[in-house]
Amino acid sequence: MIRVVKIGGNVVDNPALLKSFVADFARLEGPRVLVHGGGVLASQMQKELGMTPTMIQGRRVTDEQTLRIVTMVYAGWCNKNITALLQAEGCNACGLSGADADAIRAVRRPPLDIDGQKVDFGMVGDVSSQGVNTELMKLLLGNGIVPVLCAINHDGHGNLLNTNADTIASSVATALGPDSELVFCFEKEGVLKDVDDPSSVIPHMTESEFALLKEQGVIAGGMIPKLQNAFKAIRSGVRRVCIKHPSSLLGSGGTVLE
Repeated sequence: MIRVVKIGGNVVDNPALLKSFVADFARLEGPRVLVHGGGVLASQMQKELGMTPTMIQGRRVTDEQTLRIVTMVYAGWCNKNITALLQAEGCNACGLSGADADAIRAVRRPPLDIDGQKVDFGMVGDVSSQGVNTELMKLLLGNGIVPVLCAINHDGHGNLLNTNADTIASSVATALGPDSELVFCFEKEGVLKDVDDPSSVIPHMTESEFALLKEQGVIAGGMIPKLQNAFKAIRSGVRRVCIKHPSSLLGSGGTVLE
């Protein structure tokens, strides 16, 4: 079994939580891939530079200036910091953007119709399992090296693109085949019925239940693309998908999608 584990920006931006997670991740047995975000730090840097981050349904609108910032944050500091922490735990890791070794290619997203309006996300890429360089992934994994993937990809024509890290994780898990498991780790204990009640974890969820909770407004913001990508992975044959807190990586708990 190959595990694809994704951590979000709220984990990446919390030094103590990140260090604890990395220690647990290094203890996982078997081949594994780590995918990370960094949106919290990217938004912070945008604000420090006098910019206002624009998010629509949990996805960042990325103009050229924003692309430069997220590339510095995701492919630079976040990626190399995580890789260094893994090395310190004895886990041989290789930090990559999608452009490195042609790891992941994306296609620039066309304008989308959202709530009756056309939205252009800018330099944002969509990636499918066909865009994942599985030969490279298996070469690294076969040699005991953990790929550490950030949210920056390329289109094969010299352009970098910002891609939702949940999408990358889902696409990589799908590309690696039905023996893969996908784990999303973020700051909550799982998918919650009440965001203000940590004990309201939904232990199991179907896609129809997700659609209903989204319509009711129970699930909103960044949780929407996370669950969309999770259920897409299940439909594409990924063996198991779980959403949980990083401290539960080695244990049970969280929300298992069915």
